[in-house]
Amino acid sequence: MGIITCDILVVGGGGAALRAAIAAKEYNKNLKVVIATKGKLGKSGVTATACSDRMAFHATLDHTEPGGPDAWRYHADDIYRIGGKVSDYNLAEILAKNAKDAFEYLDRLGVPFVKKNGLPDQFVTDGSEYARACYTGPYTAVHIEEALMRKFEEMNIDVLEFCMVAKLIKQDGRVIGAVALDTREKDPEKAVIPISFGAAILATGGGGMIYEHNVFPAGMTGDGYALAYEAGAELVNMEFIQIGIASTKTKFNCSGSMMRAVPRLVNDAGEEFLKKYFPDGTPYEEIYNTLFKKGASWPVSYEHKTHIIDIALYKEVKAGHRVFLDYSKNPEGFKFEMLSEENQLRYRQEQNRDLGWQKRNESPLYRLMEINEPSVKWFSDRGINLTKGELIEVAACAQHFQGGVKIDEHARTTVPGLWAVGETAGGQHGANRPGGNALLDCQVFGRIAGEDAAQQVLKKESSINYATDLIDADAKTLVQMLNSANNGEVSAEKIRKNLQKIVEGEAGVVRTAEGLQKALQELQKLKTKQHFIDEHGPAYFMENRNMMVVAQMVLAAALMRDESRGPHLRFDRYEDNTPMAKKDPEWEKYIVIYKSGESMVLEKKRPQVPM
Repeated sequence: MGIITCDILVVGGGGAALRAAIAAKEYNKNLKVVIATKGKLGKSGVTATACSDRMAFHATLDHTEPGGPDAWRYHADDIYRIGGKVSDYNLAEILAKNAKDAFEYLDRLGVPFVKKNGLPDQFVTDGSEYARACYTGPYTAVHIEEALMRKFEEMNIDVLEFCMVAKLIKQDGRVIGAVALDTREKDPEKAVIPISFGAAILATGGGGMIYEHNVFPAGMTGDGYALAYEAGAELVNMEFIQIGIASTKTKFNCSGSMMRAVPRLVNDAGEEFLKKYFPDGTPYEEIYNTLFKKGASWPVSYEHKTHIIDIALYKEVKAGHRVFLDYSKNPEGFKFEMLSEENQLRYRQEQNRDLGWQKRNESPLYRLMEINEPSVKWFSDRGINLTKGELIEVAACAQHFQGGVKIDEHARTTVPGLWAVGETAGGQHGANRPGGNALLDCQVFGRIAGEDAAQQVLKKESSINYATDLIDADAKTLVQMLNSANNGEVSAEKIRKNLQKIVEGEAGVVRTAEGLQKALQELQKLKTKQHFIDEHGPAYFMENRNMMVVAQMVLAAALMRDESRGPHLRFDRYEDNTPMAKKDPEWEKYIVIYKSGESMVLEKKRPQVPM
């Protein structure tokens, strides 16, 4: 089998991967840079497919409030403080300081950011005091991917599409190669692709597929986390996974105006169930003002009392119900004047149409048409006609992994020769994340990783050993393993479904010590079952192996953190609707995960803090 040789291998195909590859090539056009992506470049992955109410790119610009040359410091403080002080402050500073350059680079590439009076328009997102969120609309991420693809196509960068990196290979402690699989091939002999490189940048995104309900596109199985872990790298903050209310059919995040229209939340029995999760005697006014505020506190967070909405929805689904947003008529007892003055002001600020007081009071549909009419058409185009009274089925869906492979200020991991960026990386975000910082992160650390990897390869060029014999031997070993996995007890598809039920059942919105311990035991039993390659092929089988590693990290870290913080809600008992309290300063630490022998080790460590 022929070995592909390159200077830099970028694993992934989203915004972080593209920015890293472009930056490396811009640094030195003579470097051979290769992107390996599991799908079609520019069409697959999160950045190319993400859509929400109004998607943000967080940036402190010259005109951004509060203004002045040090305005970026407020941004850095938000990242660290609102994140729960469980991230590295030096990485927050890097994000904030480099936000302007990252924005201007994308602006030059033609991303159609909304501008007013010649300046980028910015709004306040969850987790921010000041308006920093730049946007193009619901498709901000898609527009960024498209602009980066236009730039990418001008450059001489090789692409391996439908290519899953299955293993990293080390020599003398340094990553020097990989074995990949063609995701379309069913024959292991034909599927295996050996790759030799001087540096590797992991940009594979999150591991959302470990959850039964998620808004991730297919293929997001946490490959980068597992690859780095098996190579000996450290990971952090794996228990912090953003989970929010989203459409199960369209994967649309139902934030912002979708909640501020105050729809009915009903189960498949037609029951409006919210009231039974609030304390007895809670007036309708408080319930509906909380629902309105949910629009500005998506995803679930301990620090926002709107988490009661997420708890209610999650428990209804876990009890076997289907849950829906109904915009056809008002929730029981609702009147628009029940909303607080603050919430009515927020409504008016978003209002684009005036249908009159009578219609505003008549139904959530009319309110949605006043504040976000395009969303009505968006759902109609995808087979959900709200004007005909059709309902949006929703669930508490995994949306973003806050943690990942631990990086330093150069985006280097703890393994020489290996970098991590975007959602694959960890330490730059805390438990909560200001809305729009994920897209920013991809561009800032994508550039940093690309440039730093290029510098390191050029420094070591004469001493790099492209150990082709070692890589070839590992490729043959993988082929042998896959050939031996044609028979077994359980199919790969069944294993995956069982794993997803385990994780969603105990590491979703509601987490208890008893449930997490039970889940780890069930996961261990699942690992002992010999599962076999089914019609999905070898790559799907290897994804399952990665998902088991990622699931263990999430469950073990969630069990270790016996407090609530950000999207990690711990409860004494499942029956409780009030989470355990946050424990400061005891838990102003992150959990570092690494492999020792065949064991997964978890350690509490204090992050880098402000000087």
